[in-house]
Amino acid sequence: MHGNTPPSDWIARYATLVPNGGTVLDVAAGSGRHTRLFRRLGHPVVAIDIDPAGLADLAGDPDVEILRHDLEDGSPWPFAGRLFAGVVVTNYLWRPILPDIVASVAPGGALLYETFAAAAERFGKPGNPDFLLKPGELLEAVQGRLRVVAYEDIEVAMPRPAMVQRIAAVRA
Repeated sequence: MHGNTPPSDWIARYATLVPNGGTVLDVAAGSGRHTRLFRRLGHPVVAIDIDPAGLADLAGDPDVEILRHDLEDGSPWPFAGRLFAGVVVTNYLWRPILPDIVASVAPGGALLYETFAAAAERFGKPGNPDFLLKPGELLEAVQGRLRVVAYEDIEVAMPRPAMVQRIAAVRA
């Protein structure tokens, strides 16, 4: 599936919030659909995932740093003190690192986040509330740190029916 999955419409719509040429962190990168999007847009990308096999074809790109890392194993945030022009997260939630994700946005940079929200369980997976955002949770995560450009907490039909919460926010 390397690169066959199109990028999220939300991420693509707000990708221009990331300063030109700035490095993007793709958290829980999976098959790399957003890593590929930001490379096409001219950004260096750091892609992190517990299983980076879906990124193997990008290993030769000098502007892609691929890290195999379990973000949920209790180890410290691997990017402490490192700032990114863009931080992208989709279909992933691990609350203990949410403050670290927000803190990783550089001045002038953007956070683009989209994942499943409460009530998504009625559509099937994910059904575990540990992996579903509570109402307003992304807003709370950025409050006082980032300026919200766009936010939604809605039911979507595509790519499959789900409840999602998504935010595009920038650091002054």
